[in-house]
Amino acid sequence: MSKVKIIGESLKNMPWEEKPEGCDQVVWRHSANPITDWNPTPSAARVYNSAVVPFEGEFVGVFRMDHKNGRAHLHFGRSKDALNWEFEDETINWVDADGNEAEPGYAYDPRVVKVEDTYYILWCSEFHGPTIGVGMTKDFKTFTRLEDAFVPFNRNGVLFPRKINDHFVMLNRPSDTGHTPFGDIFLSQSKDMTYWGKHRHVMSNGGSGWWQGTKIGGGPAPIETTEGWLMFYHGVSGTCNGYVYSMGATILDIDDPSKVLYRTRDYLLTPEKEYETTGFVPNVAFPCATLHDADTGRIAIYYGAADTYTAVAYCEVNELVEYIKANSEVF
Repeated sequence: MSKVKIIGESLKNMPWEEKPEGCDQVVWRHSANPITDWNPTPSAARVYNSAVVPFEGEFVGVFRMDHKNGRAHLHFGRSKDALNWEFEDETINWVDADGNEAEPGYAYDPRVVKVEDTYYILWCSEFHGPTIGVGMTKDFKTFTRLEDAFVPFNRNGVLFPRKINDHFVMLNRPSDTGHTPFGDIFLSQSKDMTYWGKHRHVMSNGGSGWWQGTKIGGGPAPIETTEGWLMFYHGVSGTCNGYVYSMGATILDIDDPSKVLYRTRDYLLTPEKEYETTGFVPNVAFPCATLHDADTGRIAIYYGAADTYTAVAYCEVNELVEYIKANSEVF
């Protein structure tokens, strides 16, 4: 068996738990899940579907918080161990390039990706319907809002952590204005993070199973490995009691990430625990971020649970990639 390696930086202080004895899965849950609870700040009811990154030896994040009026906004948080978080009750203050206030009407499901020396934040934003909002920061003190990436309707904007062929590359999921009953993943490219084009289709919903038969969407920023780009994503099935969101993974070509090399036939994680099956929106496991260590191959996956909690799961890159390759269905 060849050794699959993460191409990236060392992250010795990331959260980690060894696989529990008797576990036969390649992804396993943090034993103290969920890591957040109801009412995380005075103004917010829930925190979930959020993004964390290492920063200055510790960890920071941009978090989706649903306020007690029901509307979603983005908040900043910090942590020493990436498990116990301190959240700011005030929403992130967005300004445009001229320093003028540029607050979105709502904002949810953020991803944070470092490209070169800049942290880019992507989220679902309001522009006569849902689309992908884009912002940036270098210090997590000043947050500058850039131009929205697309016209409505679009969700699940996920930026690759480096340029490919001298272009920024973003995964996205065109949709409609409602709670979309369909959706494929596409790829778009930009020279300047303002104008997006060269759109390519990446993946469709479907397959021989039902877990991703309704729609799919990109999750955390893809992880560069010696086998290609490892990308976690969510797949949705429609049941008589509503949608079920599960987690899968795919490996994309390193030079042309619109090309799918391998893709999980079966889900890696599906709502089973009470904090995943019971909450504001039941039966949701929605991956949005990872922390990973290139030296050990360890990966911690941050996912939203039941649109109520933030939870963590773990895997090891070599075992996961070998599993995906051995249990792949590309369609």
